[in-house]
Amino acid sequence: MLSRKRKVRIETERMTLRAPTHADFRPWTALRQESRDFLTPWEPAWASDHLSRKAFTNRVYWAQRAISNGTALPLFLIRRADDVLLGAITLDNIRQGPAQAGTLGYWVGRPHARQGYMREAIEAVVHYAFTTLDLSRIEAACLPENAASRGALERSGFKYEGVAQSYLQINGRWRNHVLYANLRNDRRGRTLTG
Repeated sequence: MLSRKRKVRIETERMTLRAPTHADFRPWTALRQESRDFLTPWEPAWASDHLSRKAFTNRVYWAQRAISNGTALPLFLIRRADDVLLGAITLDNIRQGPAQAGTLGYWVGRPHARQGYMREAIEAVVHYAFTTLDLSRIEAACLPENAASRGALERSGFKYEGVAQSYLQINGRWRNHVLYANLRNDRRGRTLTG
């Protein structure tokens, strides 16, 4: 369980993953605006106030509450070399008890895509979830045609589990998603030797 006073920071080779702050408003808005056409095919439709300061302030407060309550881990990807915001990753719907699971979601800005940042972030968050949060299963879903997202998941140890029909509304319509999971101590697909 996350401590109420603890600030979560995960360090990777090139990035610091940390909760959003009010000071991130301008870089976040600029990156989302610049990447709108790049992100639209893969995301739920943006609310009319998506890029507003009020909506961002609500996002920051939600992130603080979610981390304090142990229900989600919303993190921004900050490149350490120049302190640039690259995107975000969220471990959401964290369930302790018998499930010990969470659901992963993420996005990266157009200028930073296909440079391995998201794979690096996914691997770091999964490691944190398994070792610090003591989760047993991390789930993720993406559109079947999103080859970049599928590749990042597969290269990060996620395995394909099936298709969820009409899983999410993406860009204004219900879309099927392919489901993936990463299990702590996963033996699926491995051959045991005597």
